[in-house]
Amino acid sequence: MSNDPHRTSLSSAPRPALSRRFLPALALACLAAGGGMAVPAHATTTGAALAQPVTTRVQPVPAQAAASFPTWGTRWVVHATSDINSPAVGMINQTSPGQDRITADYQVDTGRRVCEGSACSTFMAHITQPFTGFLTVVAVDIPEDRLPGVPVQDGSPDPQPGARQQTLHRAATWLTAHNGRPVPYSQGSYWRDGYRQDCSGYASMALGLPTPGTTTVGLAHHTRTRPIPMSELQPGDLVIDAIGNSNTRHVVIFEKWNDDAHRSYTAYEQRGVYGTTHRSLTYGLAAGSEYKAHRPLQYGN
Repeated sequence: MSNDPHRTSLSSAPRPALSRRFLPALALACLAAGGGMAVPAHATTTGAALAQPVTTRVQPVPAQAAASFPTWGTRWVVHATSDINSPAVGMINQTSPGQDRITADYQVDTGRRVCEGSACSTFMAHITQPFTGFLTVVAVDIPEDRLPGVPVQDGSPDPQPGARQQTLHRAATWLTAHNGRPVPYSQGSYWRDGYRQDCSGYASMALGLPTPGTTTVGLAHHTRTRPIPMSELQPGDLVIDAIGNSNTRHVVIFEKWNDDAHRSYTAYEQRGVYGTTHRSLTYGLAAGSEYKAHRPLQYGN
């Protein structure tokens, strides 16, 4: 098929039954905002040839692990929602083809076709590993145009997210806002959206507060948030250490518990050296910790 990203009449040729070719390690196979296609970086209107491909055989998925699948190619964008124009929350196979596997709990038929070569799909999979978000099924190394054994959720695209999900979606944008990289940390600099590039500026941005953002102490103030037990944390809540000075105070944005025992959680964080991160944390879980859970008043609950 043509590699023209503006082409709207796409090939319906079936996927290879047993194997798919990996893209070169530096190829960019992501979703084009305009046409909903996966467009590799090597794609041109003149049909430039691929580098020598690496072939992989699709491994059968055991029945007990029906929601786990191998991936292929490089640099597939994971989106915050099943809307392909939503912010990126991560990237699959960032440097090497097939280095990641994904785990999916459901999939959505968006009605917008994404194609790479002869493989096309309108389905976006909601994945829980290695990131939480939505990934086009074209990025998965299977012969089908949808994930086998994974339930299809009605409705496409997702409805307008609530206040908590909007907070998480905004938080995710800084993971790749710096030319595909995290926004750097700085207590004195301001990102192009007008927010201060430290932890409290980042949390203010995610909450949609006025620029340049309030301080960590300001986020813990009763006019912004209310204290809650750590065990009651929900997506979009904050975990704040408001004690000490600007070098010791900190705030992170809670996303989810990692286990039923609440031994750790995943959160968005703006931290020194690394900038914006999305990782597992234990702040506030130890007895006597200065970190406390806070619920933004804007959520209304």
